[in-house]
Amino acid sequence: MKKFLSIFASLTLATGILAACGTSGSDEGSKGGGAAEGPVTIKLHTHGTEDGYAWKKTIDAFEKEHENIKVEVVQLSEKQDSQEALQKIDLAAASGEQMDVIMVTNLPDFAQRVELEMFEPLDEFIEKEGFSYDDEYKVNYSIDGKHYGFPGKYTSWYVLMNKDHLDAAGLEVPESWTWEEFMDYAKKLTTDDHYGTYFHGPQAGAWIDYMQLRMKSQAEGVDFLKADGTSNLDDPMFAKSLEMRLKMEKEDKSAVPYSTMISQKMNYRDQFFTQAASMIITGTWMNPELGGSDRFPVDFNVTVAPIPQNSADQDGAYTAIGGDIVGIASSSKHKEAAYEFIRWYSTEGQLAQGINIPAWKAVSDEQLEALVDGILAEAASPEKVDKQALLHAIQTAKAPTLGKAVPYALEINQELSNEFEKLILDKQDLDTTVENSKKIVQDIIDKNK
Repeated sequence: MKKFLSIFASLTLATGILAACGTSGSDEGSKGGGAAEGPVTIKLHTHGTEDGYAWKKTIDAFEKEHENIKVEVVQLSEKQDSQEALQKIDLAAASGEQMDVIMVTNLPDFAQRVELEMFEPLDEFIEKEGFSYDDEYKVNYSIDGKHYGFPGKYTSWYVLMNKDHLDAAGLEVPESWTWEEFMDYAKKLTTDDHYGTYFHGPQAGAWIDYMQLRMKSQAEGVDFLKADGTSNLDDPMFAKSLEMRLKMEKEDKSAVPYSTMISQKMNYRDQFFTQAASMIITGTWMNPELGGSDRFPVDFNVTVAPIPQNSADQDGAYTAIGGDIVGIASSSKHKEAAYEFIRWYSTEGQLAQGINIPAWKAVSDEQLEALVDGILAEAASPEKVDKQALLHAIQTAKAPTLGKAVPYALEINQELSNEFEKLILDKQDLDTTVENSKKIVQDIIDKNK
């Protein structure tokens, strides 16, 4: 009960959400995969804009194959702002508005709303259709052993690099490398005119991956919580991640200072495309922008390297992963139709959309290359991008086993972000930061039991 009340208090309009989601209404055919009765119109609530998600051609492709289902896209943000969209999703749930398919952009926000019963469990649908989730998708967004959503776009991280800066420093594009080599590259790339690298976080609980970099580079133990929900801060890679950030900024002076990033409200796109930083750790959501745009034209050559590994003999480049999650609103009266859409969208629909890298394992290397060709072709200067290096970074990225998804993850992220800020601004040392962080995480776990 204590855990529920904590979540209940943390969300705007939570009372209304709970009331709206608690009434599932009738649907056209209880649970389980299979053809939906129709014709029906389902609503897709999303932060995604037409420019960012090509909804018209995507929905046209779906409706051509599913003549008994129409999809109405409810665009919740003109700026593709996921937090603005979440607020409107909460409001829609509270007001009893029709919702059938809901898109959320990250696991913590998704877990909060699963806790409030906003999403319908998918396990009976999956069982009836007869497939294995892990065999089908690269990432598993299960919560307490149950599935409530499928992955939409899939993001993995890589190192975006200024090829001209590499050439000037006499450095090769790495095909596989370690974090120690990354640190060495950053030093060698730093000049009077630019820094070797730029880290875009953590910031007030957001972009928390930037204080977990070496944690993310392993097969498991990549989050602040383990898969069983206990604290993972005893993992030596937590302290090593902080130590690396500290060394690069304070000793090597190869990274843009954190204080400058915060005070000037810097953006990672500006840092890279203005050549103020030679390398940035970012991800596949940047693919459409690599060849430049009206806002950020490129007059230099761009290349990509896989995320560094913790050791040279590690079995691949494990990386931070993420992406959209699409699920069925528990209040939907058209659950069968909604299931047909999210299943299609998370598989064939990603190829039809042609904008993002899918989490669907059935995508072939040829399909991936064609997808990347199409993405780069839309850029202002696609010839500036090293396509083969980009494909290599995408294909070699390995998805780790995620920690337990809990509704209080955002609180943990906020508190540990504060501890990182004290460390990087010289208000406390590394050992104190690690010990304080351990205590904070354990206290949050205990109060949510």
